[in-house]
Amino acid sequence: MLHSLTVSNIVLIERLTLSFEGGLTVLTGETGAGKSILLDSLGLALGSRADFRLIREGADAAHVTAVFHLDASHPVWGRLAEADIPPDEELILRRRLKADGKSSASINDVPVSAALLRDVGDTLVEIQGQFEGRGLLDTSTHITLLDRAAGHDDVLEKLKSGWENWLQAQRNLARAKQDLEKARAEEEWLRDAVEQLDLLAPGTGEEAELSAERERLANVGRIGESLGVADDAIFGETGAQSTIGRALAALEKAVPFAGGILDEAKSALERADAELSEAGAAISGAGHALENDPGRLQVVDDRLHELRQQARKHDCEPDGLVDVHARLAANLAGIEDSAGALAGLADNERQWRDYYRKIAAVVAANRLRAAQALDAAVGTELPPLKLDGATFVTAISDLPAEQFGPLGTQQVRFEASTNKGMKAGPIDRIASGGELARFLLALKVALEGDETGRTLIFDEVDSGVGGAVAAAVGERLARLGQTTQTLVVTHSPQVAAKGDQHMKIAKTATDSGVISGTEPLDDSARTEEIARMLAGEEITAEARAAALALREG
Repeated sequence: MLHSLTVSNIVLIERLTLSFEGGLTVLTGETGAGKSILLDSLGLALGSRADFRLIREGADAAHVTAVFHLDASHPVWGRLAEADIPPDEELILRRRLKADGKSSASINDVPVSAALLRDVGDTLVEIQGQFEGRGLLDTSTHITLLDRAAGHDDVLEKLKSGWENWLQAQRNLARAKQDLEKARAEEEWLRDAVEQLDLLAPGTGEEAELSAERERLANVGRIGESLGVADDAIFGETGAQSTIGRALAALEKAVPFAGGILDEAKSALERADAELSEAGAAISGAGHALENDPGRLQVVDDRLHELRQQARKHDCEPDGLVDVHARLAANLAGIEDSAGALAGLADNERQWRDYYRKIAAVVAANRLRAAQALDAAVGTELPPLKLDGATFVTAISDLPAEQFGPLGTQQVRFEASTNKGMKAGPIDRIASGGELARFLLALKVALEGDETGRTLIFDEVDSGVGGAVAAAVGERLARLGQTTQTLVVTHSPQVAAKGDQHMKIAKTATDSGVISGTEPLDDSARTEEIARMLAGEEITAEARAAALALREG
């Protein structure tokens, strides 16, 4: 509910603070007193386009603040949570226009964009009349109004969920197809690479082993020569083993007479003789190994070349080929398995599409029934509002598939004909401002019991009507005020008499120029204002009596 509005330096308004209550509030005043300025000011706080011509002449800046008291369950809090603005006891919308052409906006003192301010404003207030793109002029609200009439919020939730899941399934399928196309473009290279690595079968540490073996095989002549020298040094006529043998034989002759002092020397020579025998065997074995496979060097060279060539191809070290082999093999297996995975994603996408279309069909049937009932209900409200030759039609049409969305597969647009025999057309093009306001009034009355949490504001709703028609307008506004905070700017005494709260807007000449002011009226002042509206400048006793009769009627 709109609790208060503070305006400063907007055209004729120097400084003004108004407090509002529930029910029906009427705003009256002579033509040019500033009623439209007041609504323009509220529109700024609700995110309307910044019009810097509204800044009061001589002022540096204009300010508007609108304060709302809302339940914690009001839908606006969910929208604000997305902007990291937490719920509070009050919702304060501020707008500032500066003479240098700059503007700023805030919600609960958090700076926000004008777009967010407008989104929030549209959630809080529904304005019908002079405001471009709002009320019935905003065709995007037509489908929402029809859905309220249908009362199928539970089905709409399923529809929204179905749409989101279908959309995600479409994304998953498209991404998988894209990945598969990319993989298949590389499949031939991948298959060839895996086959080559299969044949190569690289091992970890293999390059180091082969390099050492190649070094040995490349120097086989030098090694053989060294082995020959070593063998002669051990086993030759003057070699170490022959020399040790002679020393051992000499000691053995002296041992019996030495009393044990030669035992250690004899044991050491025996060990040396045994070690020389082992060394000889190793030298002999190494020599035989060099002679076993004379073609081994070529085999090792070829293997090393292939390992290093594959490492360069895959941009890794030779020891990394084992991991590369495993990864490429897994990628190839993934391509081969992707057909099954793709089929599963396609089936999931198809299931969500069918679910969405099924729920959309239920929503469409509900909307058709609601549209027929709504058209009939609005139709009964039109004649008393001086729209007896008018018709109201809820036009529902199917959207192309690319425009499907969380609200379904249809678009809804209210159409009207204001004269008998005239073909119905878009209501925002057919009806004038006053007629639009009365169409909205009829629509809101037909949707009585609809709880949106919005404040309703009507401007020019009584334009061009009077007498019984104006009384009918007032009665319907009063009915709306019983369930919804409703504000109306009116020139009609019949409408003014139905208000729960009455505010008068008037111009006053001051030293600083003409200013516009607004004041709430008590009972006697209300009667006097309604009498003025009936009689003009000179208020007669008859006018006062008629004003009382209207208020009591």
